[in-house]
Amino acid sequence: MADAHHEEHEDHGNTVAAWFLTISWIAAWTVAGAAIILGGDIITWTLVGLGASVVLAVVAGVMKKAGLGRKEPRPVPPTREQWEAGRAEAAAGEKSEEKAAKKSAKKGGEDDKEPAAAGAK
Repeated sequence: MADAHHEEHEDHGNTVAAWFLTISWIAAWTVAGAAIILGGDIITWTLVGLGASVVLAVVAGVMKKAGLGRKEPRPVPPTREQWEAGRAEAAAGEKSEEKAAKKSAKKGGEDDKEPAAAGAK
């Protein structure tokens, strides 16, 4: 189930444009924060950080439009009703598997027999 979930939401924004934006914002706000800590004017450096954030977001948007962003639309999560229906189907599937296993065990089914050799017919 975890593998199916992982395949369904594979990229989680793991694109060149997303990483550029993340790393550049960290760098911009680190510089602005360091400048403030070292005695710079808080208003000035906050505005510099905000301005840099906006410019870098625009650059990341251009990168996304140039093909360095998400290739497919963002996956839409299921509605509550869809999620509950899926859980009910999974539970029903597990119950039917349990019934089949019990029925097979009662009949002395294939679970009790030795597996056939790989090359034997």
